[in-house]
Amino acid sequence: MQKQIKNMLKIVAETNMMITEMEDSILKASINNQLINAMNIAEVLEDLQYLIQSNMENWVFQIQSLLTDKLNTYKEKGNTYMDSNIQEI
Repeated sequence: MQKQIKNMLKIVAETNMMITEMEDSILKASINNQLINAMNIAEVLEDLQYLIQSNMENWVFQIQSLLTDKLNTYKEKGNTYMDSNIQEI
């Protein structure tokens, strides 16, 4: 009977060790997963910043083009005040 109890205690100890190792593996996998998620979020943020910056630059270019076109319609119409303002711009 004592030998059976000893064997059972040995099995319990081994089982506890296996459970601890499995918990450690799960914890490491979870930390790794969270790190990968954070890296993915950072990459998405960088992409969004690039897209927003590109879009803003595109808008600025379009506004400048529209302004230039609009100003060109007033250019050299005999209004020296307007011509000097256009030149300044």
